[in-house]
Amino acid sequence: MSLDVIPRTAYNDDHEAFRRTVRQFMETEIAPNAAKWAEDGIVDKAIWPKAGELGLLCPTVPEEYGGLGLDFGYNAIVDEEAAYYGRAAIGFSLQSDIVVNYLVTYGSEEQKRQWLPKLVSGEVVTAIAMTEPGTGSDLQGIRTTAKKDGNHYVINGSKTYITNGQTADLVLVCVKTDTEVQPAWKGVSIILVEADREGFERGRNLDKIGQDEADTSELFFNDVRVPITNCLGEEGKGFIYLMSELPQERLSIAVSAQAASQRAFDDTVAFCRDRKAFGKPVLDFQNTRFVLADLKAKLQVGWAHLDWALARHLKKELTPEEGAAAKLWHTELQWEIMDKCLQLHGGAGYMNEYPIARAWRGARVTRIFGGTNEIMKELIGRGL
Repeated sequence: MSLDVIPRTAYNDDHEAFRRTVRQFMETEIAPNAAKWAEDGIVDKAIWPKAGELGLLCPTVPEEYGGLGLDFGYNAIVDEEAAYYGRAAIGFSLQSDIVVNYLVTYGSEEQKRQWLPKLVSGEVVTAIAMTEPGTGSDLQGIRTTAKKDGNHYVINGSKTYITNGQTADLVLVCVKTDTEVQPAWKGVSIILVEADREGFERGRNLDKIGQDEADTSELFFNDVRVPITNCLGEEGKGFIYLMSELPQERLSIAVSAQAASQRAFDDTVAFCRDRKAFGKPVLDFQNTRFVLADLKAKLQVGWAHLDWALARHLKKELTPEEGAAAKLWHTELQWEIMDKCLQLHGGAGYMNEYPIARAWRGARVTRIFGGTNEIMKELIGRGL
């Protein structure tokens, strides 16, 4: 089975030509190393410049800053191919789909020229630090502070569950620059913190249920001094910036979830065709066929919806509610497919040596990150 057999409407011939390059990279550079990276708990940083050389990182960055100046469809193709063929959480989407947009949209000219070419080339790996030990979806409640001292900010606080935390060279840190203003969101700013700043420390590479290869870290800021010019955009506008970029982040999650679901389904059909019970292939049992038929129908609906959402986003028409709905629906589908496909594997599905076991573990977090699915329902419900 292949993603090529699925009729798509969101992409043109140029997109599909790019897909071939991405797929070759995933099959030759990512998939063969995925098991080792999972065992190590971290992706080899040397893979980033290799991806950058082929144009796989941050393809939407304007040409004047070293990018290709392409549309988000190219990002989505990288996400799909990574989920289906690479089968590893390599951290590219965080940089390409989320972090880079903040710099392109809100960065100063100096910040853009300093950082964007390095993000595109893979010379610099980035992270965005929002979550804190006591604050998840409620970003207004963050306690990390950045206080002015002359022409510097002094940052104090801690973050947790930060993707790319162990490898990041540059961290976009969500802080409170004003702890008194009401409503509290007006005090949130985003500060660029280079990893070599004195007082910045990486904590543990956290032990997770799944996505073992994705380094996820605690970060500590102890009197970290950065120039005032490291503020992204305007002081006090950080919360607005974060909210404006969430639809694309959530669409990105939906894209990866759909492709990972398709891979789990395809693997399960192959397994049930080969696996025999009571003298015949498991696929010949009516229950197996009915379960898989139901999942196949839902996957077809998923691809149609995803193409609709991508088309909307490429025209800059995707609303926050639609982005939330995409993240909600596709990650819920992902969990249903992973769980039912694991069940059809029987005891083998519980063994980590089988891809479905790793896929099932890795899928559990998608209903949590990018805003929990309960928050997605709340966002959608507010617009009723």
